Amino acid sequence: MCGIIGIVGEKEATPLLVEGLKRLEYRGYDSSGIATLSNGHITRCRAKGKLANLEKKLEKKSLEGTTGIGHTRWATHGAPTEDNAHPHATEKVAVVHNGIIENYATLKAELEKLQCRFETDTDTEVIAHLITHYLKQGMSPQDAANTALDRLEGAFSLAIIFAGEHDLLIGARHGTPLAIGYGEGEMYLASDSYALAPLTKKICFLEDGDRVEVRRQSAKIYTNDNKPVTREIRITAQSGANTGKGAYSHFMLKEIHEQPAVIGDTLNSFINPSTGKIHIPEEILTALKKTPRLTLIACGTAFYACQVAKYWFEQIARVPCEIDVASEFRYREAPMPKGGVALFVSQSGETLDTLEALRYCKKQDQTILSIVNTIESTIERESDMVLHTLAGPEIAVASTKATTCQMATLACLALATAKINGSINAKQEQEMTMALRHIPATAAKIISDDSAIKEIAQDIGKAAYVLYLGRGSLFPVAMEGALKLKEVSYIYAEGYAAGEMKHGPIALIDENVPIVALSPGSDPLFEKTASNIQEAVARGGKVLLISDAEGAGKLSKLTKWNVELGHVHPFVMPILYTIPVQLLAYYVAITKGTDVDQPRNLAKSVTVE
Repeated sequence: MCGIIGIVGEKEATPLLVEGLKRLEYRGYDSSGIATLSNGHITRCRAKGKLANLEKKLEKKSLEGTTGIGHTRWATHGAPTEDNAHPHATEKVAVVHNGIIENYATLKAELEKLQCRFETDTDTEVIAHLITHYLKQGMSPQDAANTALDRLEGAFSLAIIFAGEHDLLIGARHGTPLAIGYGEGEMYLASDSYALAPLTKKICFLEDGDRVEVRRQSAKIYTNDNKPVTREIRITAQSGANTGKGAYSHFMLKEIHEQPAVIGDTLNSFINPSTGKIHIPEEILTALKKTPRLTLIACGTAFYACQVAKYWFEQIARVPCEIDVASEFRYREAPMPKGGVALFVSQSGETLDTLEALRYCKKQDQTILSIVNTIESTIERESDMVLHTLAGPEIAVASTKATTCQMATLACLALATAKINGSINAKQEQEMTMALRHIPATAAKIISDDSAIKEIAQDIGKAAYVLYLGRGSLFPVAMEGALKLKEVSYIYAEGYAAGEMKHGPIALIDENVPIVALSPGSDPLFEKTASNIQEAVARGGKVLLISDAEGAGKLSKLTKWNVELGHVHPFVMPILYTIPVQLLAYYVAITKGTDVDQPRNLAKSVTVE
């Protein structure tokens, strides 16, 4: 989602703004721009497409000034054009905005009657004109901004600069994140602490409804009813090092290859290396032991990780579970049980749908447990208890290493819950813990032996439609595989429970439809999946079987392609079988020539509903 960076200081702002925008690229964007104050006047430079396009324009059009704002835009209102790129400005005000102004049409109509001339299709431009209108009425910048902010409806964060005000930057948070950075004679605003990491370690996260006046030496925070308030200034743990691709051609491939290490780091944070025992904070296990129901809520890829976890919690830990996609959950006004635990999973910790579902559950007196990858996120700060995945910064929009780290964390949580519930014995606990500890080595072998997937991708890339099938805990992996293929290759794909194929999707199967079947021979459900594969082949379908030696041997005469993995314990099967479907999506995208790291229309951190 859109990224914001703002600076008021003593050094030239443009290079710092561009560097901040580079660190916000991972959020996904389709245009970018910066505005600075030069001799009291607002100067702007904007460009469609990648940040490199903005840098080229800045080589020809240098923006001077020590105060400025920058933005990476993910289009909501209006096409991704240069005219629609932020910052939006009048002669008096420049604004960058993350979120959506829901009542912009009403405000725009009102302003047009006052002879305001609009030049873009965006909702953001309304903010600049509205503040300008109040400035023309003689209001101070602070009063004009506050009066305008009081009229905005929706979820948004803003950074605003004013002509002639070189020592003033105004920010506001209403639903989407915004952080203040404290420097020496220089102050900052940004969408997240990652963008500020090279500039300062002293960070303050605004809370919902906060507004701030930022000057070179200070920041004054107040609530939306104009009451001064103090927020904690903390030392961030974010790294200031800019993440590069290294020797890899894409961040997605780099992050796939990082999985053995980061899954290992995540597991080691929960598993004692000397005793082999899983350690989860006691307060979390106590809540899970007492709960009458665990509600798992997430969006996108994280939702599929939760679907895998539902099998673990119910089969192994014997905890009743409900799972919901965050964007639908709160609108059906679900009744929540007394003593219930709601578990939220988010890579960014800022996903607005997930955050709003969390707030609904808090109002229903649920204990809030979250699993996040980005430290110091809003979801973390609003949760009762938190577990961290240690995937590190994930730059590619399509999640890979964060997903498998989420699954690894959920597996540890389910196993520890099973132990405290007495639903497994010591031998089973030891066996499953050992299976978890073997994941990094097995993952490394899968990733290093990807030649078959590379070759198969050449054929899959010619398809218009691909069907993924799985049973049990591999059913969510089939849906995740289909999502990855859609995200990065733009080929339409669907993931189905294999037994459901005959209830509809079988009508789509012919000789042009590849079927990706996930079914190890060691799986107790293998024979049932094998019968579904036979049904597909009988109708001309070409099957790619991802299996082990046992499964491949049994079905080699039926399948067109095979990807053979080593023997995998059923408990960790979904984590490891996620990796080949990631690789398949990546290599198919390469054959299609798409933008693998930043697919069209997608954003990394979705902070609007």
